[in-house]
Amino acid sequence: MASYGTNSIFWRFSLAIMIIATIFIPNLCLAKQTKINGLKMNVIDQCWRLNSEWRKHRSQLATCSVGYAGKMINSIGKDLIRYKVTDPSDDPTNPKPGTLRYGASVIQGKVWIKFQRDMHIKLERSLLISSFTAIDGRGVNVHIADNACLMIFKTTNVIIHGIRIHHCKAQSPGEVVGPDGKVIPLGKVDGDAIRLVTASKIWIDHNTLYDCQDGLLDVTRGSTDITISNNWFRNQDKVMLLGHDDGYVRDQNMKITVVYNHFGPNCNQRMPRIRHGYAHVANNLYQGWVQYAIGGSMGPSLKSEANLFIAPTTGSKEVTWRKASYKDGDKWEFHSVRDAFENGASFKVTKGGRVPKPNYSKEQYFNVVDVKSVRSLTRWSGTLRCSKTSRC
Repeated sequence: MASYGTNSIFWRFSLAIMIIATIFIPNLCLAKQTKINGLKMNVIDQCWRLNSEWRKHRSQLATCSVGYAGKMINSIGKDLIRYKVTDPSDDPTNPKPGTLRYGASVIQGKVWIKFQRDMHIKLERSLLISSFTAIDGRGVNVHIADNACLMIFKTTNVIIHGIRIHHCKAQSPGEVVGPDGKVIPLGKVDGDAIRLVTASKIWIDHNTLYDCQDGLLDVTRGSTDITISNNWFRNQDKVMLLGHDDGYVRDQNMKITVVYNHFGPNCNQRMPRIRHGYAHVANNLYQGWVQYAIGGSMGPSLKSEANLFIAPTTGSKEVTWRKASYKDGDKWEFHSVRDAFENGASFKVTKGGRVPKPNYSKEQYFNVVDVKSVRSLTRWSGTLRCSKTSRC
């Protein structure tokens, strides 16, 4: 009897251990895996990419933005219209239902756009995107290329995510459906991949941009509260312009966050070029340049923080360029904080004065990590490859 009692206690104890292991060990393994994955991802990607069912919850992406755009929650809610692009054709003045232009310009309200399948969209004229619109290319391979491209014109709360935009061409004046759904005249367009004109609260994330006639991204005419994150900019002369022109003083209020992007290879200049306003440029990877990486004029302010600058093998090793605009020299503030420089790269900082802070609100704030992690943080820059059965 004593032996039986001892065996009974042993087996009860063993069963209890097995139950505990069944309940807790998978959770521990999941937590460990999440931590490992988290180390490979920046804070934006951690917010949604760890969820293998992101397709069922696409609009969760709106809660993941950081920087001056803030959270994009004004673009979602119970009244959200979910729209699927099924037709790659384009009519600039009378778009058909199922086309990208119909969803982005004609439909008004909160619109979340996804794509039925891989597509190559050749826009006849610039696509003017309505306020509170998200263009979400995750899960498929979408190219907007070989003619007109994207314009965010006098609108707010726009997300552009997961699109390949390239070989954009200049356009002559013509008519197009405007951001209010009505046909309007549109002047000459230079051939940028994405151009912002008097736009606010815009998030441009995980796109691949290259080989356009003018630039890849222009932020102009009083546009502000912009976050440019996780994009891959390559094969381009003029990459990113922040500020319309030297005489447009309204751009003094411009605030831009440029974070987790990969610049290069084969980029020449403007990563970015800043006029008048303020830019927080953090945790980006610079894979060479020809003329310069970061430039400015008209008294811009820049905080370059924990970026990795890899100078080209030949040519200019200096990261910065400044255009003198006043008789007494331009009054800019270019500061480098915790940046890393390889292959002889150097950064001419402003002597004396303060380092301009971004002064983010709680919803805009993010932690700028050590520059040693930049290669890891930018590993997934550009459009993501998302299989149908797993995470991106």
